[in-house]
Amino acid sequence: MPQNHLNVRHRHPLRDRLPGAAKRPEAPASPRRRRPDHSGHRLLQARKAGSVKLYAPEHPRLDRAVFGVTAALAVGFVIWGFVSTPSLGAVSSTAEGWVIENTGWLFVLAASFFVVFVIWLAASKYGRIKLGADEEEPQFRTVSWIAMMFSAGMGIGLMFFGSAEPLSFFISPPPGTTAAESQEAVRTAMATSLFHWGLHPWAIYAVVGIAIAYGTYRKGRRQLFSSLFWPIFGRKSEGWAGKVIDMLAIFATLFGSAASLGIGATQIGAGMQFLGWSDSLGAPLLIGIIAVLTVAFVASAVSGIARGIQWLSNINMVLALVLAAFVFLVGPTLFILNLLPATIGGYLGDMAEMASRTAATGGEDTSTWLSSWTIFYWAWWISWTPFVGMFIARISRGRTIREFVTGVLLVPTIVALIWFSIFGGSAIDAQRDSGGMTVDGAVNSNATLFQLLAHYPLAGISSVLVMVLVAIFFVSGADSASIVMGTLSQRGAIEPARGVVIFWGVLMGAVAAIMLAIGGGGAEALTGLQNLTIVASLPFVLIMLLIAFALYKDLRTDPLIARRQAAVEMVQDAVVQGVEQHGDNFQLSVDARPPAEEPAEALPGEPHVDGGLPSSINPRNV
Repeated sequence: MPQNHLNVRHRHPLRDRLPGAAKRPEAPASPRRRRPDHSGHRLLQARKAGSVKLYAPEHPRLDRAVFGVTAALAVGFVIWGFVSTPSLGAVSSTAEGWVIENTGWLFVLAASFFVVFVIWLAASKYGRIKLGADEEEPQFRTVSWIAMMFSAGMGIGLMFFGSAEPLSFFISPPPGTTAAESQEAVRTAMATSLFHWGLHPWAIYAVVGIAIAYGTYRKGRRQLFSSLFWPIFGRKSEGWAGKVIDMLAIFATLFGSAASLGIGATQIGAGMQFLGWSDSLGAPLLIGIIAVLTVAFVASAVSGIARGIQWLSNINMVLALVLAAFVFLVGPTLFILNLLPATIGGYLGDMAEMASRTAATGGEDTSTWLSSWTIFYWAWWISWTPFVGMFIARISRGRTIREFVTGVLLVPTIVALIWFSIFGGSAIDAQRDSGGMTVDGAVNSNATLFQLLAHYPLAGISSVLVMVLVAIFFVSGADSASIVMGTLSQRGAIEPARGVVIFWGVLMGAVAAIMLAIGGGGAEALTGLQNLTIVASLPFVLIMLLIAFALYKDLRTDPLIARRQAAVEMVQDAVVQGVEQHGDNFQLSVDARPPAEEPAEALPGEPHVDGGLPSSINPRNV
């Protein structure tokens, strides 16, 4: 096979492109000398990143330490909540208050850092790196990829808060901003809602998603949270410290997902009450809803990611588009269209102020508001990173980092912009027109969306559609979480055993049902669970900062980067030698030379200088 080599040959002068070169006399050709051995050159070691062998055993082994300890702790919390609700509520509330008061600044800084970090990754030379082999194609179509990512990330949340959050900020704006229910309050409400659901949460997810996908599909590491620390700690990441990290990831995923499932069940129950199918939103109704949906998501989870989650996500995307189009057409269409640019302007214009808001700038009122909204959201998203980050990594094989960041960061932000403009704008418009969107002057988040639909035709049908959407979001999010917890329990297996997946799915449903039942269907137990999730997110802030550093360290040695850096350095050496030997009369070229014509001591692919009489150069072994 012919091999490439770099030549420097006589050519017309380069004139001013190499200042001062034309004044140098042409150096005499040096005699040919033996070249050093460059067989260890990274350009030759890293010609292509090929397919890696994934850890996908036919019968994956259960990590008894990780699974046993986490399962025992989860069951212990369930028993504690069942036996002593006040004690659990008091402890979680105290711990949550301490975290927000003493480490709120860390959440604020970290969330903005992750946004800058992932945007820089995408725009830099690292953006061309594939999350897989160099020639690998994406595993899922782009439409299905976006649908699965969106359903797993915050589908239930957007259904629950899509109308309620902008309406809440319109009625009670953040302290020190605008007057309540004013024209300026509309802009503030929309910008603040998008701030909580736009770039920041998805940047948090993207950091973990890129790290896991890169380590798994390009480096061949196990799909474990602890494996992300291999660039820093090496094999020590597989020891007990790594097991503790995996335990924390399972624990956060279990309780964070259970709290979200409780929110979804509560909204479904509120819809049934709105339609007159139930007299009250009590514990028996909520437990029944969770039991039925738990069976559904376990069935979906054991069917596999391609058949279960993809199918559900595609259906839900269509139904969500139908609902959004319906509200857009029958609601205040012109007002919604005007909100889109206004929200973008408010979001970008107020970004610095919103991202830097802390208790130091507004006193006790601001501190209380932050604990209920911004810091709560950042902690909530961080507690979801083990689940969502690993899930979007699983479905992103074959995409470049630039494609990944573009999809994960921008697409959900655009969807959130449109969603909040339609549902939040319609809720604000309904409140300004009739004032019927509040109960005793307060927003009831469970029922806000159904109250909005009551203002439009086909309220019964659209309300049923909402419940179906929430139910499918419940199932798609829960079976994604159960598969992720199964992966973490079985040493990073791509396809965890069905029994393990079913165990985590049932336990997740049990946690949500029991915690809701403790408060008689009220919010007390769910609030305690949310508080615990916020507390659990604190160590993950530090872990994620370390993950960002480990990812950067890993990417610096990627074959694509190594090839590029080596090629630049070798060409630089060739140019320097060419100028020194031939002045400004040379050109660079890459020619194919049969092995028989090449000197025995020359290394294929090594720079070579031709000008006048042939002479060789010896580039540095970079």
